[in-house]
Amino acid sequence: MRTQMDRITDGVIFTVPAGLPRGRHVLAREQVVAAQRERMMIAATELLAAGGYRGFGVREICARAAVSRAAFYECFADKDACVHAAYDRFIAVFLARLTVAADRGEDWPGCVREFVAAYLGTLESDLVAARAFGVEMDALGRAARDRRRAALTHLAGFIRELRERRFPGTIGDTPLSAYVGAIYALRQIASDALDAEPVPGLSALVPELSTWLCRMVQSPAEERV
Repeated sequence: MRTQMDRITDGVIFTVPAGLPRGRHVLAREQVVAAQRERMMIAATELLAAGGYRGFGVREICARAAVSRAAFYECFADKDACVHAAYDRFIAVFLARLTVAADRGEDWPGCVREFVAAYLGTLESDLVAARAFGVEMDALGRAARDRRRAALTHLAGFIRELRERRFPGTIGDTPLSAYVGAIYALRQIASDALDAEPVPGLSALVPELSTWLCRMVQSPAEERV
């Protein structure tokens, strides 16, 4: 268990809301609830990264987010719902960044390199969220596994479709499962590095990982060249 309670990096996955004014104010109720919801997701992420899923509950989320239990239950049914909402945000930001990055490559190896660089760079830009959702999230059970599986399969499909769109005819008979396997391999290497080192040098892995990830999805025709 990690004893230090590190904070997320503001503006990467989450945006830390400004402090709400005391007493009477002109903020709409929806603005207040949105700010509280963001703080609770941030708190859950930091607690998950620091102590694992079993290391906290609704009380700890409320205390760290500085909200009441009534405010919590206005936004979330329970602790799991809060953590899952935070994870869904993480995945949404992740997918958006990777979708843009991979399309920048001038050739297929370049697309893979851009994708891997964006994948590892996003993790490095907020190590707290990365550890929460790349390492500790696996302990949440089937619902978390279903979310992870859907996200990684989506990424694999996106990369395969990008290759066919940008470089027609290069896919050959390489199945989707090869792309899924490559994404899982990338995810596991990053997860192990995040779990093993306080400040993992993920970006240094880009050249090596890009090379063998390309090879994992080569078609038989490419292998004979």
